[in-house]
Amino acid sequence: MAFPLTRSVLDAGVAARAFPAATIEVGRADGPLWQDAIGALRYEADAPPTTLETVFDLASLTKVMATTSLAMRHVAAGRLGLEDRLADRLPGWHDSARASITIRHLLEHASGLPAHARLWEHTRGRAEYEPKLAALPLESSPGTRSVYSDVGFMLLGFLIEDIGGAPLQVQMDDLAGLLQLGTVRFLPPDAWRDRTAPTEFESWRNRLLVGEVHDENCSALGGVAGHAGLFGTSGAVGTFARAVLGAIAGGDDAAAPLPLMRQFATRTTVPGSSRALGWDTMLPTSSCGTRLSSRAIGHTGYTGTSLWIDPEQDLYVALLTNRVYPTRANDALRAIRPRVHDAVIEDLERGAGTR
Repeated sequence: MAFPLTRSVLDAGVAARAFPAATIEVGRADGPLWQDAIGALRYEADAPPTTLETVFDLASLTKVMATTSLAMRHVAAGRLGLEDRLADRLPGWHDSARASITIRHLLEHASGLPAHARLWEHTRGRAEYEPKLAALPLESSPGTRSVYSDVGFMLLGFLIEDIGGAPLQVQMDDLAGLLQLGTVRFLPPDAWRDRTAPTEFESWRNRLLVGEVHDENCSALGGVAGHAGLFGTSGAVGTFARAVLGAIAGGDDAAAPLPLMRQFATRTTVPGSSRALGWDTMLPTSSCGTRLSSRAIGHTGYTGTSLWIDPEQDLYVALLTNRVYPTRANDALRAIRPRVHDAVIEDLERGAGTR
């Protein structure tokens, strides 16, 4: 089933060198409508073509597919509360305003913590990261404004490991098995390497990254973190999206594979924020374009990935690219993402989605 307008936008993206490789899956709760692979893994003439089995560094899609989903399951099971204080879970958070940071604040990106921290240059592993994260100054009072924060999700990753009694990658493997996601995991095996889209020739590690996480802090944490680290295919992301659609339609059943999904998909009351719990929500100025409904939720990833899910239209769009190849300085994808999503809706209106 063809989506010609959407395909033309993606072809133009490759031609303009916004990214060498892209895969896309558009679907509804009952299955995919369209899957396609565009370009090649690199710009060089001998680069392997992109296929539906191409694996991408999913970057911050990790925040929703792994960290938010696992947090949601722990909340539903009563092991974690949204109003629990970080100070009661991790050492070093009892001083002044920091003591009021809650799990909800972390999920809302409203903890007051900074967006990023350049810790990877001199820090390795959780034992070294924890006290350095605890020493970061707050930029605002918790709950007063939303600033998208990798730092907050690193902390959530630590908490989930403690609460779940297992490493984050083990808990994610269990969830992926429960949802039958297929090709998605932290620490991808060597067997995936030949079909993995490269990201950047990265100066800190002085090598081209293929099957090795692009995010530096995640790398310094061993390739597994709450904010980044997942690798996978668009088919796996699409399967996850269908599970989300089903969970929203089914209500906040604590026994469901993705419990409390409606609650977590609801926009928060943080002033000026479009964030839900873990997820972002639709704004006409965001990466989802102008044609999704106000109920749409989604997320992007720094390497060039995105997932948008619209329960009102029973629709999802999983778009994976390696826009950071060969350099993160290339930001042409920013203008293309909304055009892709608008084109999907136009293709559907022209009958592309008719089975």
